[in-house]
Amino acid sequence: MERYNMDQARPLPGASTLTLLEVCAGAGGQAVGLERAGFRHIALVENDPDCCRTLKLNRPTWCVIKENLCELDSTPYRGVDLFAGGLPCPPFSIAGKQLGEVDERNLLSTALLHVRTVRPRALFLENVRGLLDQRFNGFRIRLESTLRDLGFRYDWRLYRACDFGVPQLRPRLLIVALRADLWPLFAWPEPILKRPPTVGDVLKDLMAEGHWRGAKAWARAANNIAPTIVGGSKKHGGPDLGPTRARAAWKKLNVDGRGIADRPPDESFVGMPRLTVRMVARLQGFDDDWFISGRKTAAYRQVGNAFPPPVAQAVGFEIAAALLRDKRISRVRHQAFRGRRNGMR
Repeated sequence: MERYNMDQARPLPGASTLTLLEVCAGAGGQAVGLERAGFRHIALVENDPDCCRTLKLNRPTWCVIKENLCELDSTPYRGVDLFAGGLPCPPFSIAGKQLGEVDERNLLSTALLHVRTVRPRALFLENVRGLLDQRFNGFRIRLESTLRDLGFRYDWRLYRACDFGVPQLRPRLLIVALRADLWPLFAWPEPILKRPPTVGDVLKDLMAEGHWRGAKAWARAANNIAPTIVGGSKKHGGPDLGPTRARAAWKKLNVDGRGIADRPPDESFVGMPRLTVRMVARLQGFDDDWFISGRKTAAYRQVGNAFPPPVAQAVGFEIAAALLRDKRISRVRHQAFRGRRNGMR
């Protein structure tokens, strides 16, 4: 049984035949990870215009649909292999009011209505760990009941981004569901055992781009992984690295979390540097060739709210493996059936 290996991460043979509809695609973190796992996007649905531009800028051939999920007609996508999405987190985040299903931004129930229409073989959704809070027990029970009614078996798993080599804490709750007959073929990916790189390891070259003399010393001092990066809300002001407690954690890494810089520190800079959008994107697990559209505030929010691609890739690999095993089994059964009809034993 093939398992995901972070050091030899490449799609399984035949994975490109697996089709995917992704909703609430954002800046493309989950999309990139699932692409790396071999899935082929049939369409990506996103309501934010800056995110849509980011997706098209990086993948001109992708079918990006600017649409509110509540208004989407998903019937053209019936029969895709995987339905995936990183649904809005504020309704369940401990950083917000935790209004849950009554929050206007809650799209979990809406997503399941589309799942009922699309009837995929597999489902992969991401949200914050706050969804596990006791106050949402009733909501989770109703969600699980819906999944069973749709013929799925499912599981919840809490992973941290650093479990898959991303230099950031970032705990996220993942929901994977597969058709009941496929569920025994799925296994959650195992976290990697080696320690993830530190913030200094990952950002040293970017901090030195402006010829800052203090870059090497800064990198040595930034000797831990980052706290969870927060993207913020459009209802609030400009970009920063989070509330008071988060800023205190960044300060221990010698990073000024009160804002985002336009460019790396120059040779005359003295003090505690701020991160640029590109630096934050690296800490989220994006490659440097993934470009973020929009001005600084919009670009930072896209990156800050993203799902780290390496985590999506690891889980996507295991979903693909389960779906492909089913296809291999079906092919073997079909060949055996043909053999019997042709008089073969």
